[in-house]
Amino acid sequence: MSTDNESDEIPVDVVSENEDSIQESESSDTMKENFSELLDVEKQKTTECEEKLKRILADFQNLTRKTQSDIENGVNAKVDEFVLDFLKIYDDFIRARDVFSQNKINTEGLDSILKNMDYLLKKYDISPIDALGEIFDPNLHEAISVITDPDLDDNTITKEIRKGYISQKRVIRPTLVEISKKG
Repeated sequence: MSTDNESDEIPVDVVSENEDSIQESESSDTMKENFSELLDVEKQKTTECEEKLKRILADFQNLTRKTQSDIENGVNAKVDEFVLDFLKIYDDFIRARDVFSQNKINTEGLDSILKNMDYLLKKYDISPIDALGEIFDPNLHEAISVITDPDLDDNTITKEIRKGYISQKRVIRPTLVEISKKG
């Protein structure tokens, strides 16, 4: 006879299938929530990185534009400086030709040199500012004297004292002029 302690039966914990699926379901839901939270964090990090990248790219593009502009301005300043020096020599040649012409001296050599200089100016898109008879424009002209003339409108240019020049839509040297005022 057997006692209760010595039974042939094997104790078995009976777990119903419903309990296992509930535990698995709870575990699965917890994992999904964890993955969802991780995914949200990574999405936020990705968005922040994209924004930083956009700002850095915009900064780079601005720096590129500024650098290019600075280089162009530096080159243009040096070219303008050279052209101004060239124009002083050009003006001297014109004055010399005019003096020789007035004294009836042959100016063929000077005319040839001036023709080459004119070609050089045209080749590099440096053009004179036509001022005589025009209305004074402070962007193009520099008034150094005023005359009274009741027949002309105010600020009409009556005399061109020194020729001005434009290059690449920039005034290299303004035209020195005399303007009129109604008396």
